[in-house]
Amino acid sequence: MGRMTMEIKSWRVAGSYYESCNCDAICPCRRKNGAPGGRSTYGICQFVLSWRILEGKGADVDLSKALVSMVGFYDNDEAGSPWSIILYIDEGASDRQFDVLREIFLGRAGGNILFASLTLKVLGVKRAHIELDHTSGREHIRVEGLASANAERKAEFDGTITCAIPGHDHPGQEWVSNLAADDAPLQWRYRGRCGFATNFDYVR
Repeated sequence: MGRMTMEIKSWRVAGSYYESCNCDAICPCRRKNGAPGGRSTYGICQFVLSWRILEGKGADVDLSKALVSMVGFYDNDEAGSPWSIILYIDEGASDRQFDVLREIFLGRAGGNILFASLTLKVLGVKRAHIELDHTSGREHIRVEGLASANAERKAEFDGTITCAIPGHDHPGQEWVSNLAADDAPLQWRYRGRCGFATNFDYVR
């Protein structure tokens, strides 16, 4: 996928968020009661992330109701721990929506997406049939035939848990979750690992 030739000078996307990764719950990268997190449980973090955009606009394109998922991994021992990812955008997006969402979620459009400061190794940007349910206790992600995640039960914690991806100003609920990916070279399957659900508001 090539880069857009136009600059997206301002944009905003806001909605609900759910993720799962292969770390043990509670994910060690989270902040618990404001204390900084640390290394992933197993040194290599493999993840499935999802965003349901409830309000959104960029480059005069309506982005509301769009669904986005990102699947990837990083190695704590690799310099800078760059993410290797595949970005999935819902197959119902128009060409224009696809282009704008790609630029935003790959960090090319600036703004307050914290993971945009990482060096992304982009393995692909694809249209896919995405199903998301971010209802509390029923959270799941389905990128048809390619990736999935679902929450099983709450990870109990007396306090506040936050995650850098939606932003530490968006406290959420940690879940014991399952996740899988089957889109080479991203291939794994785990049960009883970690998950996190909250909302997000990215803007430039």
